[in-house]
Amino acid sequence: MNISQSRNAFLFNSMESCPSGRIESIGSSSGSSGESLRGERSLSLSLSQRSVDMVSSEMTPEQKLAQCNSRVQDFADSEQFDACIQETVRLVALSRLVYGDGHLKQAQAYARLAKAYLKFKGWAAQADEHASRAHSLLPLSVPSSTPQEERVARLHCLLSTQQTQGGAALLLGNLMEAESFFIKAEGILGELQELSGVSPEESTKTEFEISTNLSRVYQRQGRSGEALAQCQRALELQEEMGEAGRSCSIHRDMAAIEQARGRLDKAIEHLLQAHAIALSQSPEGMEGAHVAHSLALAYSSAAEPHHNDSAAHYFEESLSVYRSVTGPEDATTLTVLDDYCRFLLQTGQQERSVALQRESLALKRSAFGDLSTEVAETLQLIGGVEMTQGQMKQAHKTMSKCLEVQIALFGPRHKKTRATQRTVNMLSQVPEVSAVHRREGSLQTRPPFCAVVPSPTAKGINTNMSDP
Repeated sequence: MNISQSRNAFLFNSMESCPSGRIESIGSSSGSSGESLRGERSLSLSLSQRSVDMVSSEMTPEQKLAQCNSRVQDFADSEQFDACIQETVRLVALSRLVYGDGHLKQAQAYARLAKAYLKFKGWAAQADEHASRAHSLLPLSVPSSTPQEERVARLHCLLSTQQTQGGAALLLGNLMEAESFFIKAEGILGELQELSGVSPEESTKTEFEISTNLSRVYQRQGRSGEALAQCQRALELQEEMGEAGRSCSIHRDMAAIEQARGRLDKAIEHLLQAHAIALSQSPEGMEGAHVAHSLALAYSSAAEPHHNDSAAHYFEESLSVYRSVTGPEDATTLTVLDDYCRFLLQTGQQERSVALQRESLALKRSAFGDLSTEVAETLQLIGGVEMTQGQMKQAHKTMSKCLEVQIALFGPRHKKTRATQRTVNMLSQVPEVSAVHRREGSLQTRPPFCAVVPSPTAKGINTNMSDP
């Protein structure tokens, strides 16, 4: 009996068991069409759930396992990641129930769960734990009499666990372990190719993933030559897959490697390629904004003054996209704005820089709170520029506000707070600031008006108007 048949039977039995007119009264008792509709929907949902439960209870564990396997894929395709992970946990339990401990199917379920934790959540510790569990269920060696189909399935499972453990180790900063896992994955992929157990398309895709991850491992280890070689290999593999237009992230990685080597011109070349690719995919997209920001930083760090116009252009381009897509109060938008303001200061455009910082102050208070490091740093930057422009009274006011925020954040003894306190003390000695303080002090210590001008009764003056 399928779900539809079961539901229809349940509806029929329910109607048979109700007194005559009971079904009709569900829609007419309230006198309101809205309440009637809600009642019908509630009944329908209740009956549907009961019928599904009936069908589920009639299914064998094998059927439940097949259904669960299908639901895992459906949730992954629809990007319902929490539901996908929850269903994969059920898949592990059902695999153990159907096949028993130590079976290949159970190892595959654990490998699938580990991959889901890493890919959908970025939870490296959980991914490593479940991948290790899957690996422990696979034998160290497979007898030569083992059918090729089973050998291929075991190798696929082992390949998945090695890649997942490598990715988890990379996230956790265990670079030597990550390198070892990815190199082992390369070896397993070679075995699968020899057994014709992997299609050319899947083989190229897997090799691309391994090369990309190895390039990041080598980059973080400072092995720039090997990192660039892996990036180049990844570009070639993307061309083989017909996805050369999606190589933006690889060019960004190569730019970072070249910049770390001090080869700024090469870095800018890769960033320009990445920028062109990103704009061809989505002219107003976030990836293009990320690359434009990187280009702006690269140009602004160049010694040649003629790069300043390019830096300003890419700062403004990235800011425009961030403001329109993520909003002016977004943390990334404000970070890019701060980078732009530092560039403006570096190129002698103090007034423009301070104007933008003053505009951002309210946004930062809204985004991060009045007592935040972002607000303190902005006040400090504004106060510093005001000092260089000779606006000592305004600088004293701004730096005093900065000091209040730093005392609340770090306490009076922190090195940042003490440095700002010294600046405030120095500004207090400036004649135009100290004169204001003296006037304010004299107003505070001046006696009240009633103490200066005595009342008439204090002088013995008769205030009775009826007396002569």
